[in-house]
Amino acid sequence: MALISEYEEEESGTKPSSSAASSPPAQPSTFTATFDPSNPLGIVEKLFDFLAAESDYLSKDAAEKEIAAVVKAAKEKRKRKEEAAEREKAAAAAKAAESNKRLKEEEKEKKKKPEKEEEKGARASTVPNKGNGLDLDNYSWTQTLQEVTVLVPVPHGTKSRFVVCDIKKNHLKIGLKGQPPILEGELYKPIKVDDCYWSIGLVSTEDQNTISVLLTKHDQMEWWKSLVKGGPEIDTQKVEPENSKLADLDPETRQTVEKMMFDQRQKQMGRPTSDEIQKQDILKKFMAEHPEMDFSRAKIN
Repeated sequence: MALISEYEEEESGTKPSSSAASSPPAQPSTFTATFDPSNPLGIVEKLFDFLAAESDYLSKDAAEKEIAAVVKAAKEKRKRKEEAAEREKAAAAAKAAESNKRLKEEEKEKKKKPEKEEEKGARASTVPNKGNGLDLDNYSWTQTLQEVTVLVPVPHGTKSRFVVCDIKKNHLKIGLKGQPPILEGELYKPIKVDDCYWSIGLVSTEDQNTISVLLTKHDQMEWWKSLVKGGPEIDTQKVEPENSKLADLDPETRQTVEKMMFDQRQKQMGRPTSDEIQKQDILKKFMAEHPEMDFSRAKIN
């Protein structure tokens, strides 16, 4: 502006006065005020008073519009800041909810694991098949008190020379040469190896061969819960001996089987077994023979 003024003065033949050329620039003023949250407009009023006293800005025609534009920009800036804070808050809440959900799922899985392990260890809830054994994917087995029969399906046309059948007192291995064993593990109970044998042939009308293994139990007074240790177990309380075969048993074995069947029915009905009935009868007889004794606090195991 100074250059333009000097140029115009040279054009008119006049020179700028020494006082105008040497006038010092305007010094900035300092605005001081205290903000009171209960009266936000107070600081605005003081600011306008300051502007009116220190400049002629408020006298401009565009001052009101410019001030309104500044207020609008400040409002938009505050709105964007609040929206950003809300997004951050929502993201944090969503993250916390996801974390809580994951923790709940992990706790739920942890609670399920002991139940699964218990079921895996006990495995007493499996109902036996018609042969008092179990049908599995690769093999099946049945049993009587004296014997266990294992059936392992193999491809049609399999010859005996391709079969691997290793029978030991406490171990059984069945499979085909050059392939992983179909069945291998420690037997649930010992067997009489000399009284065991295996064969291969067609079973029923199925177009496939089956390896059949007969195992003679060493203890012929007990039902097996599983074929091999660690394998799926059956509920021996649900074993159902064939009554038609009781007559084929020797008197001692038949008596044992009948006792087992009676005890099984009693347990299913929630009633005392034969041993418990016998103990109760002995106690009643003893109490009758000794009326002078007080049995009110007696505990019978």
